[in-house]
Amino acid sequence: MRHRHGYKKLGRTSAHRKALHKNLAIALIMNERIETTVAKAKSLRSFIEKLITKSKEADFNTHRYVFAYLQDKEATKKLINEIAPRYAERNGGYTRIIRTRTRRGDAAPMALIELV
Repeated sequence: MRHRHGYKKLGRTSAHRKALHKNLAIALIMNERIETTVAKAKSLRSFIEKLITKSKEADFNTHRYVFAYLQDKEATKKLINEIAPRYAERNGGYTRIIRTRTRRGDAAPMALIELV
């Protein structure tokens, strides 16, 4: 049984899940809105909100911390210099998930995840 288990595995190994979160986070930072499955969007929400909260500090160590997760210089710069300052007065809740449609191939529920 998986009572009170901390996270969804999304049918992937830990390394694959880490790569998925990294790639979805980079896409969300660069485009500020992406469409993905509901399960991936919910999983991405906790990952990206922790990064945004940490990015509010905006010092050298924050750059290192965020880059360690994202492995992308442009996304790191945009997150720390443009996106995080928008949420200086906000305590969490930086993303919005909007359910959109059912994917035709496998009937997976799809959702938009965007930065508020």
